[in-house]
Amino acid sequence: MSLRINDVAPDFTADTTQGPIHFHEWIGDGWAILFSHPKDFTPVCTTELGTMAGLEPEFKKRGTKILGLSVDPVESHSKWAKDIEDVTGHKVGYPMIGDPELKVAKLYDMLPADAGNTSEGRTPANNAAVRTVFIIGPDKQIKLQLIYPMSTGRNFNEILRALDSIQLTAKHKVSTPANWNVGDDIIISGAVSNEDAAKLFPGFKTVKPYIRTAAQPK
Repeated sequence: MSLRINDVAPDFTADTTQGPIHFHEWIGDGWAILFSHPKDFTPVCTTELGTMAGLEPEFKKRGTKILGLSVDPVESHSKWAKDIEDVTGHKVGYPMIGDPELKVAKLYDMLPADAGNTSEGRTPANNAAVRTVFIIGPDKQIKLQLIYPMSTGRNFNEILRALDSIQLTAKHKVSTPANWNVGDDIIISGAVSNEDAAKLFPGFKTVKPYIRTAAQPK
């Protein structure tokens, strides 16, 4: 199954470091970040999980829960969490899925169906594709996917920035230009007439007939 933006994120039940969860139920009425890792005790992932732990308050401000996944058992995750805190100074407070049977990794199209049914004996290289970040909305649809190679640490400030854009554009009839950050001008949706734009975005600018900019709505 190939997953695309606006597809419903596959639902599942799984064991985590904070007990069993039913994914859609766990998301509730808010937003969620699901980010995956090819194996426990890998160097780049250790820094990533700690960085995400440090940013958790920022995600909470945005009504967004964090959920990690690694294709190793929960017991291994609990041991790894000590290393993550030692290395990064941040204690992991969000749940981490144990996926030793590779069920979630396959469900989210990060591993092929014929990858087997156990994480035992698999190396990080075998699981290299399990390096995806998903942003999932309250409607349980996938809003963003980012896939990274094992050698490149993820930029979670970018994921936070993208989340800000996605939440803003879900609320208002706008989009955001390249390198946009909170407080920058936005682009008015093409579905909004000039007459309505004048009411919704007083003083908007017409850069080109198809590009109209305005201050970010509150």
